[in-house]
Amino acid sequence: MRLANNTNVSRRRLNRQSFWARIFFSIDWIMLAAAAALVTISLFAVHSATFVHQNPVRFVGRQAAAAIAGVIAMIFFASFNYQFYKRLWAYIYGASIALLASVLIFGTVVNNARRWINFHFFSFQPVEVAKIMFIIAIAAYLDNKRKEMRNISTLFAATCILLGHFALIMLQPAFSSTLVYFPILIILFYANGADVFHLFCIITFGALALGIPLANTFFTLYAASGQTSGLMSFLISATSIPNGIYILIGIIILIILAWWFLKKLRLRIPAVYIVALIFTIIAGCIASVAVEGSIREYQRRRLIVFLNPGIDPLGSGFNTLQSKITLGSGGLLGRGFLNGTQTQLGFLPEHHTDYIFSVIGEEGGFAMSMLTLFLYAVFIWRAMLIAQNSRDRFGSLLAMGICVMFMFHAVINIGMVMGIMPTAGIPLLMVSYGGSSMFSSLCAIGILMSIQLRRYTH
Repeated sequence: MRLANNTNVSRRRLNRQSFWARIFFSIDWIMLAAAAALVTISLFAVHSATFVHQNPVRFVGRQAAAAIAGVIAMIFFASFNYQFYKRLWAYIYGASIALLASVLIFGTVVNNARRWINFHFFSFQPVEVAKIMFIIAIAAYLDNKRKEMRNISTLFAATCILLGHFALIMLQPAFSSTLVYFPILIILFYANGADVFHLFCIITFGALALGIPLANTFFTLYAASGQTSGLMSFLISATSIPNGIYILIGIIILIILAWWFLKKLRLRIPAVYIVALIFTIIAGCIASVAVEGSIREYQRRRLIVFLNPGIDPLGSGFNTLQSKITLGSGGLLGRGFLNGTQTQLGFLPEHHTDYIFSVIGEEGGFAMSMLTLFLYAVFIWRAMLIAQNSRDRFGSLLAMGICVMFMFHAVINIGMVMGIMPTAGIPLLMVSYGGSSMFSSLCAIGILMSIQLRRYTH
């Protein structure tokens, strides 16, 4: 009897050791190491960015507290089976809508915007968590509809899921926070087998709805800088109402003539494609009127001035010019920690949030900038592998949506700092100062780890 008891105890101990060994070897330590390094860089960069003009202890303390809370949440989400989200996606989406609505009721007004809920000890930005909840909801919905992805009704319903968030976020208003939703939706549509023509129509609609008011703002700003010409006057007229209507009619006539000509050459294009394209163009132009009314003039200028910051150097182009100067002044190895002149003298606005990468470039130089880019590339690579190796389609779509979110933020933020992307006010996740974005980013990593840990579970 004693021998049997000893055998059972040894077997339980072996099984327990085997369980923890499987957990240890299933964790993606490379991704976690990259994330930990980015968070460490964030703490040093935030300290430097707030060293002179603000209280570095308070800012770094808040950032560190958000990181600690995020790590705890990451462990929780990693241990929680992600497949339960699929069953609860409608409730999760409803909770995200309630969360975004709550900020409109209880939020604190800062700079004419209601984006944060103040809890006295800390402020919370609901949109950061709502983005993760949206990814869960849209991944579950698309997985349930994977056999109906070529039906336009499926794409329309999924787009309505996005528009629920979009409308509430625009009421805050926080236009920059909505931008990440569109690439997430398009990539997940494509990954789930949507028709390419349908995706083309959606992209065309979005490009016209946003592009027309931005183009009009750019051409008007360019002309106001004294660089006028007949072509510039035509472009301003073509992107405004009502003159743009005649241009729209001309484009529709050209599309019909091109289709007729190709038909004569026996290159048959179904008429339904032409009708759908014309409808998309008309809808995009109509939507551009609503977009122009919902985006403020300064926001439109910030989004397009990167094309030529010199046309408004003391206004909307100031941040772009100062960011490029700050980033370039670091040279190869940088000016040293706390020694960046642009940073410490306050020439660059928002250098602890939107322009944190400029601080890294000035004080750490090209070497530290490339290290940050390398860490981000490694992190995104590992997230893509998790999406590729997921045990089911839902996990793959969920991981891919999170991966696109991190990639979009990195590309837009770093491109903005370098002057090759619009000044969109999008933070560099895990690096820019912001407790809400830090916490939600680590929660997203926890979900990725949950997918990774269960990839071989059947």
